[in-house]
Amino acid sequence: MDLRSLRYFIAVLEAGSLSRAAASLYIAQPALTAQIKKLEAELDTQLLERSHAGVTPTSAGLQLYEDARRLLSDADAMRDRIRQLPQGPEGSVTIALPFLLASLLMGPVLMALRETAPRVRVFVLDDLSLMVKKAMLDRRADLGVLVDTPAVDGLECRPLAREAMFVCGQDADGGVRALLQPSTPKGRREAATPPGRPTLDFDHAARLPLVLQSRRFSIRRSVEEAAAARGTALHIVHEHDSARVIRSLYLHGAGFTFTPACALHDAPPARADWVVARVVQPELVRTYSLALPAGRVRDAATQAVMEALLSQSRRLIDQGAWEAEWLHRDRP
Repeated sequence: MDLRSLRYFIAVLEAGSLSRAAASLYIAQPALTAQIKKLEAELDTQLLERSHAGVTPTSAGLQLYEDARRLLSDADAMRDRIRQLPQGPEGSVTIALPFLLASLLMGPVLMALRETAPRVRVFVLDDLSLMVKKAMLDRRADLGVLVDTPAVDGLECRPLAREAMFVCGQDADGGVRALLQPSTPKGRREAATPPGRPTLDFDHAARLPLVLQSRRFSIRRSVEEAAAARGTALHIVHEHDSARVIRSLYLHGAGFTFTPACALHDAPPARADWVVARVVQPELVRTYSLALPAGRVRDAATQAVMEALLSQSRRLIDQGAWEAEWLHRDRP
Protein backbone atom coordinates (compact mmCIF):
# COMPACT_ATOMS: atom_id res chain seq x y z
CA MET A 1 0.00 0.00 0.00
CA ASP A 2 1.34 3.43 -0.92
CA LEU A 3 0.07 7.00 -0.70
CA ARG A 4 -0.66 7.16 -4.42
CA SER A 5 -3.05 4.20 -4.20
CA LEU A 6 -4.84 5.86 -1.31
CA ARG A 7 -5.15 9.13 -3.25
CA TYR A 8 -6.62 7.22 -6.18
CA PHE A 9 -9.11 5.47 -3.91
CA ILE A 10 -10.26 8.76 -2.36
CA ALA A 11 -10.65 10.31 -5.82
CA VAL A 12 -12.81 7.37 -6.98
CA LEU A 13 -15.02 7.49 -3.92
CA GLU A 14 -15.50 11.26 -4.13
CA ALA A 15 -16.16 11.17 -7.89
CA GLY A 16 -18.59 8.22 -7.52
CA SER A 17 -17.31 6.75 -10.77
CA LEU A 18 -14.11 5.17 -12.01
CA SER A 19 -14.36 6.99 -15.35
CA ARG A 20 -14.87 10.43 -13.77
CA ALA A 21 -12.03 9.80 -11.30
CA ALA A 22 -9.72 8.67 -14.12
CA ALA A 23 -10.47 11.86 -16.03
CA SER A 24 -9.74 14.08 -12.99
CA LEU A 25 -6.51 12.19 -12.29
CA TYR A 26 -5.43 12.27 -15.98
CA ILE A 27 -4.83 8.52 -16.10
CA ALA A 28 -6.40 5.73 -18.13
CA GLN A 29 -9.44 4.06 -16.55
CA PRO A 30 -7.97 0.52 -16.85
CA ALA A 31 -4.86 1.68 -14.95
CA LEU A 32 -7.03 3.20 -12.22
CA THR A 33 -9.15 0.05 -12.01
CA ALA A 34 -5.97 -2.02 -11.63
CA GLN A 35 -4.81 0.20 -8.75
CA ILE A 36 -8.10 -0.22 -6.89
CA LYS A 37 -8.04 -4.01 -7.37
CA LYS A 38 -4.43 -4.08 -6.11
CA LEU A 39 -5.46 -2.13 -3.02
CA GLU A 40 -8.36 -4.53 -2.36
CA ALA A 41 -5.97 -7.47 -2.72
CA GLU A 42 -3.48 -5.96 -0.27
CA LEU A 43 -6.25 -5.39 2.31
CA ASP A 44 -7.92 -8.69 1.46
CA THR A 45 -11.35 -7.07 1.39
CA GLN A 46 -13.80 -5.53 -1.06
CA LEU A 47 -13.78 -1.73 -0.89
CA LEU A 48 -16.28 -0.76 -3.62
CA GLU A 49 -19.65 -1.96 -4.88
CA ARG A 50 -19.65 -1.56 -8.68
CA SER A 51 -22.78 -0.95 -10.78
CA HIS A 52 -23.81 0.71 -14.05
CA ALA A 53 -24.52 3.89 -12.06
CA GLY A 54 -20.99 4.00 -10.63
CA VAL A 55 -19.40 2.85 -7.40
CA THR A 56 -20.38 2.98 -3.75
CA PRO A 57 -18.18 2.15 -0.78
CA THR A 58 -18.53 -0.93 1.35
CA SER A 59 -18.23 -0.54 5.11
CA ALA A 60 -14.54 -1.37 4.79
CA GLY A 61 -14.31 1.21 2.01
CA LEU A 62 -15.86 3.92 4.20
CA GLN A 63 -13.43 3.12 7.01
CA LEU A 64 -10.48 3.23 4.62
CA TYR A 65 -11.73 6.54 3.20
CA GLU A 66 -11.77 8.17 6.62
CA ASP A 67 -8.40 6.73 7.66
CA ALA A 68 -6.78 7.54 4.32
CA ARG A 69 -7.86 11.19 4.42
CA ARG A 70 -6.31 11.60 7.88
CA LEU A 71 -3.16 9.79 6.78
CA LEU A 72 -2.74 11.90 3.63
CA SER A 73 -3.37 15.08 5.59
CA ASP A 74 -0.64 14.10 8.05
CA ALA A 75 1.69 13.24 5.17
CA ASP A 76 1.11 16.64 3.56
CA ALA A 77 1.75 18.41 6.87
CA MET A 78 4.93 16.42 7.41
CA ARG A 79 6.18 17.31 3.93
CA ASP A 80 5.50 21.01 4.54
CA ARG A 81 7.33 20.92 7.88
CA ILE A 82 10.36 19.26 6.31
CA ARG A 83 10.42 21.75 3.44
CA GLN A 84 10.31 24.66 5.88
CA LEU A 85 13.31 23.46 7.86
CA PRO A 86 16.50 25.51 7.32
CA GLN A 87 18.69 23.98 4.66
CA GLY A 88 22.46 23.87 4.48
CA PRO A 89 25.27 22.34 6.54
CA GLU A 90 24.73 21.05 10.04
CA GLY A 91 27.15 20.26 12.86
CA SER A 92 29.50 21.71 15.47
CA VAL A 93 32.70 23.58 14.71
CA THR A 94 35.33 24.87 17.15
CA ILE A 95 37.40 27.88 16.11
CA ALA A 96 40.46 29.11 18.03
CA LEU A 97 41.87 32.62 17.67
CA PRO A 98 43.67 35.31 19.70
CA PHE A 99 41.31 37.11 22.07
CA LEU A 100 42.03 40.58 20.63
CA LEU A 101 41.09 39.37 17.15
CA ALA A 102 38.06 37.50 18.49
CA SER A 103 36.65 40.77 19.81
CA LEU A 104 36.75 42.25 16.32
CA LEU A 105 35.79 39.26 14.17
CA MET A 106 33.52 36.84 15.96
CA GLY A 107 30.49 39.10 16.27
CA PRO A 108 30.23 39.62 12.49
CA VAL A 109 31.14 36.00 11.77
CA LEU A 110 28.50 34.51 14.07
CA MET A 111 25.85 36.92 12.82
CA ALA A 112 26.63 35.99 9.22
CA LEU A 113 26.48 32.27 10.01
CA ARG A 114 23.07 32.70 11.60
CA GLU A 115 21.82 33.73 8.17
CA THR A 116 23.87 31.43 5.92
CA ALA A 117 24.28 28.30 8.08
CA PRO A 118 21.81 28.42 11.00
CA ARG A 119 22.24 24.72 11.78
CA VAL A 120 25.98 25.06 12.42
CA ARG A 121 26.90 25.48 16.09
CA VAL A 122 30.15 27.36 16.69
CA PHE A 123 32.35 27.10 19.77
CA VAL A 124 35.02 29.79 20.19
CA LEU A 125 38.36 29.34 21.98
CA ASP A 126 39.83 32.83 22.43
CA ASP A 127 43.16 32.79 24.20
CA LEU A 128 46.84 33.70 24.00
CA SER A 129 48.40 33.11 20.59
CA LEU A 130 50.49 30.22 21.98
CA MET A 131 47.40 28.55 23.41
CA VAL A 132 45.60 28.95 20.09
CA LYS A 133 48.44 27.09 18.38
CA LYS A 134 48.33 24.37 21.06
CA ALA A 135 44.56 23.95 20.66
CA MET A 136 45.07 23.37 16.94
CA LEU A 137 47.90 20.87 17.47
CA ASP A 138 45.88 19.03 20.12
CA ARG A 139 43.00 18.80 17.62
CA ARG A 140 40.69 20.60 20.04
CA ALA A 141 39.83 23.11 17.32
CA ASP A 142 38.71 22.56 13.74
CA LEU A 143 39.87 25.95 12.52
CA GLY A 144 42.29 28.51 13.91
CA VAL A 145 43.98 31.86 13.36
CA LEU A 146 47.67 31.88 14.28
CA VAL A 147 49.91 34.91 14.95
CA ASP A 148 53.29 35.16 13.19
CA THR A 149 53.25 31.44 12.48
CA PRO A 150 53.40 30.84 8.72
CA ALA A 151 54.06 27.08 9.01
CA VAL A 152 53.51 24.38 11.64
CA ASP A 153 54.03 20.62 11.32
CA GLY A 154 50.65 18.95 11.40
CA LEU A 155 48.76 22.06 10.29
CA GLU A 156 47.84 23.50 6.94
CA CYS A 157 48.54 27.24 7.22
CA ARG A 158 47.52 29.93 4.75
CA PRO A 159 48.32 33.67 4.98
CA LEU A 160 45.27 35.63 6.11
CA ALA A 161 46.12 39.26 6.93
CA ARG A 162 48.87 41.54 8.16
CA GLU A 163 48.39 44.51 10.45
CA ALA A 164 50.57 47.22 11.98
CA MET A 165 51.15 47.84 15.66
CA PHE A 166 50.18 51.14 17.26
CA VAL A 167 51.05 52.98 20.43
CA CYS A 168 48.15 54.63 22.22
CA GLY A 169 47.44 56.44 25.44
CA GLN A 170 46.55 59.72 27.08
CA ASP A 171 48.94 62.57 26.26
CA ALA A 172 47.94 65.07 28.94
CA ASP A 173 50.76 67.58 28.36
CA GLY A 174 51.01 67.26 24.56
CA GLY A 175 54.60 66.03 24.68
CA VAL A 176 53.93 62.94 22.58
CA ARG A 177 51.94 64.81 19.94
CA ALA A 178 55.00 66.98 19.33
CA LEU A 179 56.92 63.85 18.30
CA LEU A 180 54.32 62.54 15.84
CA GLN A 181 54.93 62.49 12.11
CA PRO A 182 52.31 62.41 9.36
CA SER A 183 51.72 59.05 7.73
CA THR A 184 53.49 58.68 4.38
CA PRO A 185 52.37 55.36 2.89
CA LYS A 186 54.92 53.86 0.53
CA GLY A 187 54.23 50.15 0.45
CA ARG A 188 51.42 47.69 0.79
CA ARG A 189 51.82 47.39 4.54
CA GLU A 190 51.60 51.12 5.13
CA ALA A 191 48.67 51.41 2.73
CA ALA A 192 46.51 49.62 5.31
CA THR A 193 46.79 52.68 7.55
CA PRO A 194 44.46 55.64 6.86
CA PRO A 195 46.30 58.71 5.52
CA GLY A 196 45.32 60.72 8.60
CA ARG A 197 46.88 58.28 11.08
CA PRO A 198 50.21 59.70 12.39
CA THR A 199 53.37 57.71 13.08
CA LEU A 200 55.80 57.59 15.98
CA ASP A 201 59.37 56.27 15.89
CA PHE A 202 59.87 53.15 17.98
CA ASP A 203 62.68 54.76 19.99
CA HIS A 204 60.31 57.52 21.12
CA ALA A 205 57.56 55.00 21.93
CA ALA A 206 59.98 52.87 23.98
CA ARG A 207 60.82 55.83 26.23
CA LEU A 208 57.18 56.53 27.08
CA PRO A 209 55.79 55.25 30.40
CA LEU A 210 54.50 51.88 29.25
CA VAL A 211 51.80 49.59 30.59
CA LEU A 212 52.41 46.14 29.11
CA GLN A 213 51.45 42.55 29.57
CA SER A 214 54.06 39.96 30.57
CA ARG A 215 56.43 38.11 28.25
CA ARG A 216 53.85 35.36 27.86
CA PHE A 217 52.11 37.59 25.33
CA SER A 218 53.20 37.90 21.70
CA ILE A 219 52.83 41.70 21.63
CA ARG A 220 55.26 42.09 24.54
CA ARG A 221 57.72 39.71 22.90
CA SER A 222 57.58 41.62 19.60
CA VAL A 223 58.21 44.92 21.40
CA GLU A 224 61.13 43.47 23.37
CA GLU A 225 62.70 41.95 20.26
CA ALA A 226 62.55 45.32 18.49
CA ALA A 227 64.04 47.06 21.53
CA ALA A 228 66.85 44.51 21.84
CA ALA A 229 67.71 44.82 18.15
CA ARG A 230 68.08 48.60 18.53
CA GLY A 231 69.69 48.54 21.96
CA THR A 232 66.77 50.52 23.36
CA ALA A 233 65.50 50.11 26.92
CA LEU A 234 61.77 49.94 27.54
CA HIS A 235 60.31 52.26 30.18
CA ILE A 236 57.76 49.91 31.77
CA VAL A 237 55.77 51.38 34.66
CA HIS A 238 53.04 48.71 34.96
CA GLU A 239 53.05 45.02 34.00
CA HIS A 240 49.97 42.82 34.24
CA ASP A 241 48.72 39.72 32.44
CA SER A 242 45.14 40.89 32.26
CA ALA A 243 44.25 42.79 29.10
CA ARG A 244 41.38 44.41 31.02
CA VAL A 245 43.77 45.74 33.67
CA ILE A 246 46.12 47.11 31.00
CA ARG A 247 43.19 48.79 29.26
CA SER A 248 41.93 50.29 32.52
CA LEU A 249 45.41 51.64 33.31
CA TYR A 250 46.06 53.42 30.03
CA LEU A 251 42.49 54.71 29.79
CA HIS A 252 43.07 56.41 33.16
CA GLY A 253 46.32 57.99 32.08
CA ALA A 254 48.76 55.57 33.74
CA GLY A 255 50.82 55.24 30.58
CA PHE A 256 50.92 54.12 26.96
CA THR A 257 50.61 50.65 25.47
CA PHE A 258 51.29 48.87 22.20
CA THR A 259 48.25 47.46 20.49
CA PRO A 260 47.55 45.78 17.14
CA ALA A 261 45.23 47.34 14.58
CA CYS A 262 42.50 44.77 15.30
CA ALA A 263 42.10 46.25 18.82
CA LEU A 264 41.74 49.88 17.69
CA HIS A 265 37.97 49.49 17.36
CA ASP A 266 37.88 49.13 21.14
CA ALA A 267 39.70 52.43 21.73
CA PRO A 268 37.87 55.31 23.42
CA PRO A 269 36.14 57.95 21.29
CA ALA A 270 38.48 60.49 19.68
CA ARG A 271 39.51 63.24 22.06
CA ALA A 272 42.13 65.97 22.08
CA ASP A 273 44.46 64.35 24.59
CA TRP A 274 44.34 60.84 23.15
CA VAL A 275 47.16 59.57 20.91
CA VAL A 276 46.98 56.67 18.46
CA ALA A 277 50.05 56.40 16.24
CA ARG A 278 51.51 53.67 14.04
CA VAL A 279 54.92 52.56 15.24
CA VAL A 280 57.69 52.94 12.64
CA GLN A 281 61.47 52.60 12.40
CA PRO A 282 61.10 49.75 12.78
CA GLU A 283 57.51 49.12 11.89
CA LEU A 284 56.00 46.43 14.10
CA VAL A 285 53.60 44.10 12.30
CA ARG A 286 51.56 41.02 13.12
CA THR A 287 50.81 38.45 10.45
CA TYR A 288 47.83 36.14 10.81
CA SER A 289 47.53 32.71 9.23
CA LEU A 290 44.42 30.60 8.76
CA ALA A 291 45.17 27.12 10.12
CA LEU A 292 43.45 23.77 9.61
CA PRO A 293 44.48 20.26 10.69
CA ALA A 294 46.58 18.75 7.92
CA GLY A 295 45.11 15.73 6.23
CA ARG A 296 41.64 16.16 7.68
CA VAL A 297 38.77 16.28 5.20
CA ARG A 298 36.74 19.42 5.87
CA ASP A 299 33.06 18.79 6.38
CA ALA A 300 30.39 21.18 5.16
CA ALA A 301 30.00 22.82 8.58
CA THR A 302 33.73 23.64 8.88
CA GLN A 303 33.73 24.91 5.31
CA ALA A 304 30.82 27.23 6.09
CA VAL A 305 32.58 28.67 9.17
CA MET A 306 35.82 29.14 7.24
CA GLU A 307 34.03 30.96 4.43
CA ALA A 308 32.24 33.22 6.92
CA LEU A 309 35.54 34.01 8.66
CA LEU A 310 37.22 34.87 5.37
CA SER A 311 34.38 36.94 4.00
CA GLN A 312 33.85 38.94 7.20
CA SER A 313 37.60 39.54 7.61
CA ARG A 314 37.82 40.83 4.03
CA ARG A 315 34.74 42.99 4.50
CA LEU A 316 36.11 44.62 7.66
CA ILE A 317 39.41 45.36 5.92
CA ASP A 318 37.73 46.72 2.79
CA GLN A 319 35.49 48.97 4.89
CA GLY A 320 38.41 50.25 6.96
CA ALA A 321 37.08 48.82 10.22
CA TRP A 322 40.21 46.68 10.43
CA GLU A 323 43.36 48.52 9.36
CA ALA A 324 45.10 45.53 7.83
CA GLU A 325 46.39 44.17 4.55
CA TRP A 326 44.52 41.22 3.05
CA LEU A 327 46.88 38.32 2.26
CA HIS A 328 44.61 35.34 1.68
CA ARG A 329 44.53 33.87 -1.81
CA ASP A 330 41.78 31.41 -2.59
CA ARG A 331 43.03 28.10 -3.90
CA PRO A 332 41.56 26.56 -7.07
